[in-house]
Amino acid sequence: MKYLLFPFRLIWRIWFYLLMIISIIVMSPFILVLLSDEKYYGAFWKLMRVWAFFLIYAMGFRLKFEREQELDPEKSYVFIANHASLLDPWMMIASSKNPILFVGKKELVKLPLFGFFYKKAVIMVDRKDPKSRRRVYTRIKKRLDEGLSIAIFPEGLVPNENVVLAPFNNGAFSLSIQYQMPIVPQLYFDGKRLFSWDFFKGNPGVFRIKQCKFIETDNLTKDSKNALKKQAFDLLYNELSNDKLYIKDTNRPNNEREFKSPL
Repeated sequence: MKYLLFPFRLIWRIWFYLLMIISIIVMSPFILVLLSDEKYYGAFWKLMRVWAFFLIYAMGFRLKFEREQELDPEKSYVFIANHASLLDPWMMIASSKNPILFVGKKELVKLPLFGFFYKKAVIMVDRKDPKSRRRVYTRIKKRLDEGLSIAIFPEGLVPNENVVLAPFNNGAFSLSIQYQMPIVPQLYFDGKRLFSWDFFKGNPGVFRIKQCKFIETDNLTKDSKNALKKQAFDLLYNELSNDKLYIKDTNRPNNEREFKSPL
């Protein structure tokens, strides 16, 4: 039966990329203007949220939010989440009215059309280059002074689908301690099942997003980084492990196949 669905799923995936390309072309004049000066970033963020909801709903998805704690519009945060789907960044955009600046991989600049706007809107890091990582901290400090929040997927990649949660990198936790910003842990439970990197898998449905109680970093020092990272990892891992649908998606027989993501 699943093989009979392959052509429909392929068409559905192609529809997503068509939506991406057409919407970027339509928005490009506005994006160019709004990214021409950092003072317009608030308006740019509102446009990105409209785009996120458009893509999600036009693909037949719905969002179900659970928030254990609400954001303060006057505060800056470090957002973290597990990473299992191409749609994860758009779900994070849809979940927050607070303007967020993403820290992302340099490799995405190579993508046609998308890469041009990506390098203007995202702080890029070459994860293999220590100098690049140090420059990122300098750029982030400037944007934090403007009241923005930061988003980092601490796994640094989209792991194989048989992995519950990949080990975390240090960046998000070093930043949160350095600037004494609360960490906002988010969980995306349904990406593997609904929109993984396997072109012949997935379907419209409900994406469940849980925003956990924030992890405070007041008075923490750099010596606390590893403990903070473990606290965040354990929180996300336990939530994911206790979700029956997520674990069912993780333990499916065909999940030994690797589907590499540029995100």
